[in-house]
Amino acid sequence: MRQNPSFAMTDVTELRRVIAHNPWATLVATGPDGLVASHYPVLLDPERDDLTVVGHVGKPDDHVLGLGETELLLVFEGPNGYISPSWYGDVKAVPTWNYVAVHLAGIPEVVDTAENLKILDELVARFESRLPQPRLMWEAPNTDEFVRVLEAGTVGFRLTPTRVTAKRKLSQNRPDDVVETIIAELDGDSEYAHPALAAEMRRAHEARLAHRG
Repeated sequence: MRQNPSFAMTDVTELRRVIAHNPWATLVATGPDGLVASHYPVLLDPERDDLTVVGHVGKPDDHVLGLGETELLLVFEGPNGYISPSWYGDVKAVPTWNYVAVHLAGIPEVVDTAENLKILDELVARFESRLPQPRLMWEAPNTDEFVRVLEAGTVGFRLTPTRVTAKRKLSQNRPDDVVETIIAELDGDSEYAHPALAAEMRRAHEARLAHRG
């Protein structure tokens, strides 16, 4: 991802927020036959306050990705959407795409069975917790044997990134009134309405205004 100082994200708290709200990650590595990619939910390590993440892959994706042996790139995508040049007013302009993305790279640590079970349990609990009657991993009708057979078909990992690239391209290069117009369009009933992207833009815009004092 090409970096631009105007759009760079460096605040760890903000990076953690993006990862926490967008856990469906793309895992990219260089395999024997070239680039390979897989897709899995990945969570922030609950025992750390940095950008360390934990997750799992199903076998044989661990071999395909060279898990634990080669560098792994994790891509987290936040809200993204089309921005029409008509929202800029009567000026020369072309369309663009606003987005938020975080890239973490490093060689992951492959964890043992106990750690993998803990990661799987945390993944299930994270997403089931939003339901009125959560079905947690160790609860009936699941059995201990069923869960352990399931775990044996997966490989858990922990990755503390050695390289981080994060970008928040949200029309920061536009005048305040234009940014506010774009937010209104994304929050309205436009063909390209995207309330989640509008919320990200509003968050970034308000932070910039506060920084100016």
